[in-house]
Amino acid sequence: MAYFDVGLTHYLVVAALLFGLGMFAVITRKHAVAVLLGIELMLNAANINLVAFGRFRSAVGLPALDGQVFALIVIALAACEAAVGLAIILNLYRNLATVNPDEVDKMKW
Repeated sequence: MAYFDVGLTHYLVVAALLFGLGMFAVITRKHAVAVLLGIELMLNAANINLVAFGRFRSAVGLPALDGQVFALIVIALAACEAAVGLAIILNLYRNLATVNPDEVDKMKW
């Protein structure tokens, strides 16, 4: 069994693929929950980048906690985004009986 060293490039490629899948989900989906899942995928790709840069920054001798701290902030923001997004979707479904994001403009004040 050969030893395989995972470098920064590997993390960046995985994060780019994950971000691309999230962007594809946001652009192509007609269901609001699927759009929220795509946004979560994009935020997780950003977290992978933050933690990877923090890890490889420590390999050069600099402090490594910056990436992890920013990743925790992004996780907290993602939780807030999910709560607010689901509340909006529930309100949309209650008022219009649909979760299609294209019909949001039909809501009145």
